[in-house]
Amino acid sequence: MAPIDITLILEQAQRRLSRELDRVLSEVGAPAEQWRVLDKLSDESGRPIGELAQQLSMNPPTMTKLIDRMVAAGLVQRIVDDEDSRRVLVFITDAGLVLFGKLSQKATEFHEGLAESLNAREALQLSKLLGHLTNRLN
Repeated sequence: MAPIDITLILEQAQRRLSRELDRVLSEVGAPAEQWRVLDKLSDESGRPIGELAQQLSMNPPTMTKLIDRMVAAGLVQRIVDDEDSRRVLVFITDAGLVLFGKLSQKATEFHEGLAESLNAREALQLSKLLGHLTNRLN
């Protein structure tokens, strides 16, 4: 019997779930990656692009392109840091906050629906197994 390719199973599940979340959120007005950025900025504290990239596990050039699109859409703005003029911070705009609220509601519904597809025991077991697996890799 061939060994189970856990990496492949996890990658397939992640891609399918991400694609579906992206589809659901795009119906509201933005893809999931923009929702994740808005989520990080929703506390209205500015953050450097590098920090956002690190928090969202994206490479900085990809994050820069995403932020460029979000600036063009009026969802975020770049502002020079008052304390260090060499640093540029990204802030959410009022339009970004409004969209974030709509996207968050849809994301919550998506996650609740996903949770309902498992019973409580299965959800707990899956959470423990994934936590155990990631802890072993650290």
